[in-house]
Amino acid sequence: MKIAIVGVSGAVGQEFLRVLAERNFPTDEILLFGSSRSAGSIYEFRGKSITVKELRHNDDFKDVSIAFTSAGAGTSKEYAGTITQYGAVMIDNSSAFRMDEAIPLVVPEVNAEDAKIRPRGIIANPNCSTIQMVVALKPLEAISHIKRIHVATYQSASGAGAAAMAELVRQHEQIAKAEEPTVDKFAYQLAFNVIPHIDIFLENGYTKEEMKMHNETRKIMHSDVDVSATCVRVPALRAHSEAVWIETERPISVEEAIAAFTKAEGLIVQDNPAEKIYPMPLFVASHDPVYVGRIRKDIAHPNGLSFWCVGDQIKKGAALNAVQIAEYLIKEKEL
Repeated sequence: MKIAIVGVSGAVGQEFLRVLAERNFPTDEILLFGSSRSAGSIYEFRGKSITVKELRHNDDFKDVSIAFTSAGAGTSKEYAGTITQYGAVMIDNSSAFRMDEAIPLVVPEVNAEDAKIRPRGIIANPNCSTIQMVVALKPLEAISHIKRIHVATYQSASGAGAAAMAELVRQHEQIAKAEEPTVDKFAYQLAFNVIPHIDIFLENGYTKEEMKMHNETRKIMHSDVDVSATCVRVPALRAHSEAVWIETERPISVEEAIAAFTKAEGLIVQDNPAEKIYPMPLFVASHDPVYVGRIRKDIAHPNGLSFWCVGDQIKKGAALNAVQIAEYLIKEKEL
C-alpha cells in the first residue's frame, strides 16, 4: 500500500509521521508533499530518508491508496481532483469539505460507517474541538438523546499551528527578560492571558470556530441537537480542554455516565475530585485518548449533566483521527 501526506512540514503533517510509525501502519511506500518552500526537505520515516515533493497537478498520486492532507482549505479544494483522480481516498484535515453533503465527516468512535459512502473519494476530518467532544458525547447519546449542549472550550496554542506554539514559548521568554512580547499569530499576547476569539466573527456574534462545533456535531451524530459554544484560546502549549453541559430527554445519573464513559472506545475516565484527579492538558499532551472528569449533575437543570474533557489537539484532534479512519477502511476491506 502506498500512502501520501500533503502538508508534511506543518505541525499536523509531522504528527502524521509520528502516528503512522507508532501504530505500525501497513504501508509499503510513503510520499511526502509540500509547497515550493518545503519541497526538497528531507524527513525520516522508519529509518528511511524521504524527500518532500512539490505538490503539483500531475500524476504523482497514481497508485496511492490513501492521501492524508493538511495544507489548508484552499489547497485541499484546488488539488482534490488531482489527488483522487486515480482512486486514492483523500482524508482531509482542513475545513474545505466538512459541511459538504456529499462528503462524510467522520470520527471513528462515533460514526465510522459513514466513511464507506464517499462518492467523491474524500473523507473530511472534523474540527479538533468537535472531535474530542463527540467522542465523549457518543456513550451518553446511547443512554438518552441529547437535546442541547453548551460548551466552553479552552484551546491551546497548538490549534493555531507550530509557529503559534513557538510564539507562546517566545512570549514567556521575552516577558521574563522584561522585553516586549512578540504578537503575530494571535489577536493579542497569549502568555498570561486568555483570548475569547478563535477564527473570524460572524454576523450572529459567534465565531466561525464556534459555529463549526454546532454544525459538525449535528452532522457527525446525525442529530438535531442544539449546540452553543464559546471558544477561548488559553496559554497551554498543547491539548484542548472543554467544559460541557448537556440536556438529555431523561436524566442521566453520574453513575450511569461514568459507567458509559468507562466502557466507551477512545475514552479514559479521570474523576476523583477528593484526590485532585481530573484531566489536564499538561498531562494529556501526546496521548491518544480523550480524557473525561468532573462528571456531575447540572444543578441548573433536572435533565442536565456536566463534565470536563481534554484531548491532544494535534493527535486525536487531527492526525490520529485521520489515521484511525484509514485503519477502519482497511479493516472493512474498503481499500
